[in-house]
Amino acid sequence: MRKGKIALSILCLIVGFLSCNKDDGGSFTEVPQRDRTEQQASDKDSLVKYLNGHYYNASAFINNTNPSIKDLVITTITDEVISSDADSLLINAVDLKTVKFSETDYEFYILDLNPNAGGESPKFSDQIRVNYEGFTLDNKVFDSAVTPVDFDLISLVPGWRKVMPFFKAAESFTNENDGTVSYTNHGVGVMFLPSGLGYFSNATGGISAYTSIAFKFDLFQVAENDHDNDGIPSYLEDLNGDGEFTLNTGVDTNDGDDTDNDGIPDYFDIDDDGDGVPTLNELEHKTYTVDTNQGEEEPVLAAEEFEFSRSKSAGIITIKTVTIVDSNNDGLADYLDKNIAIDYLE
Repeated sequence: MRKGKIALSILCLIVGFLSCNKDDGGSFTEVPQRDRTEQQASDKDSLVKYLNGHYYNASAFINNTNPSIKDLVITTITDEVISSDADSLLINAVDLKTVKFSETDYEFYILDLNPNAGGESPKFSDQIRVNYEGFTLDNKVFDSAVTPVDFDLISLVPGWRKVMPFFKAAESFTNENDGTVSYTNHGVGVMFLPSGLGYFSNATGGISAYTSIAFKFDLFQVAENDHDNDGIPSYLEDLNGDGEFTLNTGVDTNDGDDTDNDGIPDYFDIDDDGDGVPTLNELEHKTYTVDTNQGEEEPVLAAEEFEFSRSKSAGIITIKTVTIVDSNNDGLADYLDKNIAIDYLE
């Protein structure tokens, strides 16, 4: 998938970054809010209990050059005798991760079944192509996709955008004669999430509120999003670096991601600084022509230069880029500086 131009649907924005598409399982039912910190402690207990009570077929992933979640079997410990230090015991195989979300310190667990995957890792705001299966800790499957589907990470429950940067997409892919696509050396894993990184107080699709959940997934492809098509990759419009798109808490503050305090976060605002010049116009534009017939190679882009579009015809690639400009060298890019209103496209 080419970098850049995969728009988020308006519906997902209205929902408010909780979840949309296939993983929401239906409409939400609101219940009274619990204290997030207290709920996190309870969820941790349930997750640890699950991880201590289950094992997986670890041997199926040894020397497996192209693993998949289809190879994964998670088994409840019943009459089996599983050593407390066994590699196959989930509690020993997972990695504990921490993140701050909604002013709460959360812990979650990931099982990386192909740490040598060969592609790139998604940013929290990227588009991904995956197979997946969502299940509860009592092993109820509530959603799945056995053929690749595309998701915008900010449209899913928070856990997805916290987990995916730890994984890599496929090293390569091949378009088969039957119209399918095969992927080589892609990311494979399981995420075990507390309810606060899942649906929290929203009961949905037969899942009760405050339920810890898990997802198995194959990560195939990644595309860098530019939701407002303003030339700035969406992940760079997370100004406070918290991995979320949030509004400022007050006028003339910089604690969120809304430069001009107009109620629209920068990642969806075509004029970030509100100076009347669209963000896209406050960037320098350049066009590269690469003739692959002559063995020409694509350019190496500068640190603050980003691909905006590309096309290919008869072996000739046309790449258009934009570059962030700080015309007065004050450390603030023109597109974020309301006192600079230079239109570089005039």
